[in-house]
Amino acid sequence: MTELFSALKREVRLKCMSEEQYDLLVIGGGITGAGIALDAALRGMKVALVEMQDFAAGTSSRSTKLVHGGLRYLKQFQVGMVAEVGKERAIVYENGPHVTTPEWMLLPMHKGGTFGPLSTSIGLRVYDFLAGVKKSERRSMLSQIETISKEPLLKSEGLKGGGYYVEYRTDDARLTIEVIKAAVENGAHILNYLKAEEFIYQNNKVIIGVRVKDMLTNKVLNLQAKKVVNAGGPWVDNIRKKDYSRNNKQLRLTKGIHLVIDQSVFPLRQAVYFDTPDGRMVFAIPRDGKTYVGTTDTIFDGEATHPKMLAEDREYLLNAIHFMFPEVKVTHEDIESSWAGVRPLIYEEGKDPSEISRKDEIWEAESGLITIAGGKLTGYRKMAESVVDLIVKRLGEKGQIFNGSQTKTYPISGGNVGGSKGFKQYISLKEQEATEYGFTKEEGIRFVQMYGSNVNGIFQYARTFDEIEKVKLTRDVYAQLMYSIEHEMAITPLDFFIRRTGALFFNIDWVRTWKDAVIAFMEEKLGWTKKQTAQYKEELEKELRDAVIPVDLPHN
Repeated sequence: MTELFSALKREVRLKCMSEEQYDLLVIGGGITGAGIALDAALRGMKVALVEMQDFAAGTSSRSTKLVHGGLRYLKQFQVGMVAEVGKERAIVYENGPHVTTPEWMLLPMHKGGTFGPLSTSIGLRVYDFLAGVKKSERRSMLSQIETISKEPLLKSEGLKGGGYYVEYRTDDARLTIEVIKAAVENGAHILNYLKAEEFIYQNNKVIIGVRVKDMLTNKVLNLQAKKVVNAGGPWVDNIRKKDYSRNNKQLRLTKGIHLVIDQSVFPLRQAVYFDTPDGRMVFAIPRDGKTYVGTTDTIFDGEATHPKMLAEDREYLLNAIHFMFPEVKVTHEDIESSWAGVRPLIYEEGKDPSEISRKDEIWEAESGLITIAGGKLTGYRKMAESVVDLIVKRLGEKGQIFNGSQTKTYPISGGNVGGSKGFKQYISLKEQEATEYGFTKEEGIRFVQMYGSNVNGIFQYARTFDEIEKVKLTRDVYAQLMYSIEHEMAITPLDFFIRRTGALFFNIDWVRTWKDAVIAFMEEKLGWTKKQTAQYKEELEKELRDAVIPVDLPHN
């Protein structure tokens, strides 16, 4: 079914979309928009979604890559939020165990730190209760010796002990793509690089569609829809400004950056949530032979499309590492990659960025435009359910009847692996199978952890690899690239190297090795002009530079 989601069929899909009458048109292809499209499609609505960049190109590929249980909200006494995101976390995991992994988190307690032994013990116990944490994942309290044995790099001075609890690690961009593919598999029409330019009104009052511009060809076309949802993330206010009806709530953007360091320099064994010298808390997380650290939290007034690491952001996180891991001698030369993202928070006057609520809100304008803003990655499914419930109600007023939400137990694309319990066995099965297609067992494991039950698509491309002449790619790169183009709407090299594989963040040398061959292959496959090829090449080179060198320092 995801053949319908091929970059090679984009023109056909575009023409088809301009001729349809949709029940719902979603603006924004991050995790929130993706969730709304899936929920609505499963209820039988005719759904379209447009995204002006690539899917997940904004906040949804630039998070800390954790499906949080929301421990930090206990500190702010947001009890309801902890209960909700904790329960949602388990649902996200069950429906897509290939993109979500339980990760034990260590919370060290130092003299004068944010969390003391009593508050940590009570906090984690309350957290377990509110979040409905399963028995095997409930927290334990560790002595000083136990804490150091879990992570020997920790600062021992003033260490009282630690809390040990489970968070869930995710690949945020791949989670978004898999939710979008599930929506496509259920009939949704979804395209990237399609920008909402202006609303189309009936009698100058009620929105009945959107004029969109194809960012690849500059063609403009009209899409008709009974309801339109603005799920633009950091661009929510820009989209609302195109409508005549306003409300006084505003977004405040804050920026967070993360640094990636090789394990040979920062050999972290254990994910840690720790205090910084200024009383904030950040994460250090081991992943695929790297350690990544983040995040910062600063007010951001720049261009939301391209947030970047600044020198002071980099120094802030390096200082935090030196403060908590004094034996680790990381310098700016050890930073292999970084990413910066913006969080769209609902503005509350006089509050510090770290204190502004992460709660989501839904606003309905006089024109009928429904906007969703705020919220967390973890809560995306529940947020989507609330939005679609409202749309069902509004369409019900016009006589249309739809079912209730089905997403609580619906596996996302790639999630048909027998749930979290069956996934280990599924990995073993596919690990063996991979060798029949010319892959190593290690590659088989990596692919099944990345693509889940869609790994068969990767295997099929590996089968055709030997028949292809003159391709300057290895079997594994070819299979992933073809799958990304033909089943995941990858249009540019950055789509492939950041959102489809995460390689620019976690395996930057692989990107440097394969960038020219990938660009040459995509140029021929997608029929780029020389101008497009030059543009995409420069975009990729710029991302590679900015990942390592802060934008406010001179680049060589």
